[in-house]
Amino acid sequence: MHAHGHHHGHHHHGSGNVLKWSFAATLLFVAVQFAAGLQSGSLALMSDAGHNLTDAIALALAMFGVYLQGKPADESRTFGYHRGGVLAAFVNALTLLVLSAYLFYESYERLRSPRAVDEQLMIWTAGLGILLNVGILVSLRRHGSDINIRAASIHMLGDALGSVAIIVGAVAMHYTGWLTIDPVLSILIGGLIVWSAVDIVRESMNILLEGLPRGLQLQAVSQAMREVPGVLDVHDVHVWSLGSSAHALSCHALIEDMPPSESNCILKDLNRILGERFHIHHTTIQFEHTRCELSHTGCYVSCSQTHDLQHHHHTH
Repeated sequence: MHAHGHHHGHHHHGSGNVLKWSFAATLLFVAVQFAAGLQSGSLALMSDAGHNLTDAIALALAMFGVYLQGKPADESRTFGYHRGGVLAAFVNALTLLVLSAYLFYESYERLRSPRAVDEQLMIWTAGLGILLNVGILVSLRRHGSDINIRAASIHMLGDALGSVAIIVGAVAMHYTGWLTIDPVLSILIGGLIVWSAVDIVRESMNILLEGLPRGLQLQAVSQAMREVPGVLDVHDVHVWSLGSSAHALSCHALIEDMPPSESNCILKDLNRILGERFHIHHTTIQFEHTRCELSHTGCYVSCSQTHDLQHHHHTH
């Protein structure tokens, strides 16, 4: 028996618009920051412009991901395009790691040969950067459950912190003349970006490899299903993620021998519990009415199974 629930995000349109204006604003700021970097002689500002350019790429990838996730299912993509967003987040996080490596290299070079810069211009440009990044970050956080939006948010957070570091560094350099402050802060920010990126790489890899969704325990899901009245046992339980917030389950459930019409209420109870407790809304549950024996190969030997082929649709 199959039950296909349809549970799609409602934020695609809103998050798409936020990403569009964020992308445009970030690109504009890249130009401003690069020009200010040339003017002030600040390598930190120019490398931060590069950082912002990666943010623009991140936002473009996130826009592409949201666009794909919003596309309806079709004949060849029966589950829709959920994975498109996850794939975009994965690529996005990898660009973060590459960026961090570049930041570490630049910082090392700056430690070896510190240079005097125009601190005042650095402070004004970085201040503008903070306003922009925090504005975008707040807008993105409203749609923050999506892994893709989270990846873009972390880019913005990293960049806002980069701007803070530039201001702190500029003030400290002005009063102490100690030019190595800037690259030291840059290294710390790079470390934060790596830590965040690795988390997203791990989560998106888990979804792409169809691992158990984060925060779920297979034992707990199976146990909850066994507690439904009428269910004797469940086996062959598979739980995976279609996208960052859409989970699916397939399993075999052993129930008492009864007419298909009577087993419908068991199916409804199973779907209700899976939806309410575990946020699993795409389910395929096959009922069995007699316990099947495992053969030495691990395959089931023939048994008189009754397969109820009626389809039950539940929507949320």
